[in-house]
Amino acid sequence: MADRIGLLCGWEESFPKAFLERCNKVAGIEAELAKIGGTAERFTSPYNVIIDRISQEVKQYRFHLKCAALAGTYVINDPFWWSADDKFFGYSAVQRAGVAVPRTVMLPQKEYLPAIDTKRSLKNLEYPLNWDAIVEYVGFPAVLKPADGGGWRDVSIVKSPSELLRAYDASGTNVMTLQEFIDFEDYVRCICVGKDRILPIQYSPARRAYVLNDDDKWTDRDMMDRFIKDATTINNLLGYDMNSIEFAVRDGVPYAIDFTNPAPDMDIWSIHEKYFEIVVDWMVDMAVTLAKDRSQTMTDGYRWHKLVGPEKDPLGDPR
Repeated sequence: MADRIGLLCGWEESFPKAFLERCNKVAGIEAELAKIGGTAERFTSPYNVIIDRISQEVKQYRFHLKCAALAGTYVINDPFWWSADDKFFGYSAVQRAGVAVPRTVMLPQKEYLPAIDTKRSLKNLEYPLNWDAIVEYVGFPAVLKPADGGGWRDVSIVKSPSELLRAYDASGTNVMTLQEFIDFEDYVRCICVGKDRILPIQYSPARRAYVLNDDDKWTDRDMMDRFIKDATTINNLLGYDMNSIEFAVRDGVPYAIDFTNPAPDMDIWSIHEKYFEIVVDWMVDMAVTLAKDRSQTMTDGYRWHKLVGPEKDPLGDPR
């Protein structure tokens, strides 16, 4: 039987089409859009590898992928870690590994669910907050953003205490972080595949667009090496096989700004054909290698799989 690769995706078109076509040109590989229906507790996954690019938006898929990992599938990215991580923990973790990050403070929620009685349920919450100490530590301008956010959602640039309090008061039930704004000389987004394949691309936050350069001399070799080193450190520390990592460069230091993006943009119209071709080839190579080599260390779910063994799936794929 062929080694099988499943792809989970949403509205994107260019990456799935190219990825599946190239995988299916490899002898002994069968790649397709993964199909998920009812999942029995005695689940047997039909796939050696599943690439996950949509479970952050479809809760059922995330639950299914944990069972697939338990059944022995290598899931990219690890659904257990993806469910557990948040951006604030990432800042705390990677700075301990020697990666530069902006000064960042996590703030209490401004509002709570109706079931929370703020006078009785929040005995452990410091009140009032020591705003003076927080502002002194972070400074202005600063970025107020959700601790678990993404896609530039609910992000504000604040330049004074009054702007900060106004934005914080509008944050609702989000857990927010206040972060030092890095006045950067250069900005880079790295597309990462397999923890150590790092493709640094110049990026414009103002236009939210990659910058297409005819050559790779837009930065010097030492800085390029630092991007690759720090991105590799982050991926290995947080366990991502597919990620994008953003660095803002100030005074020759790359600060890791955003680095928990397990479903990075891989659309040809966003990253340009030059970089698209590299990323697709890397993804195909990683998926095929993992599908063929069952000795690869897999997710926590796979380690459980080795302990509990395979099951007969009553709803399984007849193939």
